Amino acid sequence: MSKKNRSGIIYSTNPEFEFNDSDDEAETLAPQHQDLRIWLERKGGGKVSTVIKGFVGKNSDLEVLGKLLKNLCGSGGTVKDHEVQIQGDHRDKVITWLISKNYKAKKAGG
Repeated sequence: MSKKNRSGIIYSTNPEFEFNDSDDEAETLAPQHQDLRIWLERKGGGKVSTVIKGFVGKNSDLEVLGKLLKNLCGSGGTVKDHEVQIQGDHRDKVITWLISKNYKAKKAGG
């Protein structure tokens, strides 16, 4: 069963109601217009991960960016929920690379 967000609509008494399943993704912004935040999240077992949030654009473009960043860090990770998660603390390396590619990026969180 699909777990798509249907904006709280459960049932409609209108016989002509049709739910619009619009998966319109936002157009990917140019790197200089992206405002990315780099977080360090602590997971269970003392593990940490670098999380890049704030990307505006298509999921496919975020997947490409995530793959480039994982290759840069030589580490595993994933792209989900509109953010890139990389295993380990690679904030400085990620920020340096993103700035060299004209992205606006800075550290966030405690």
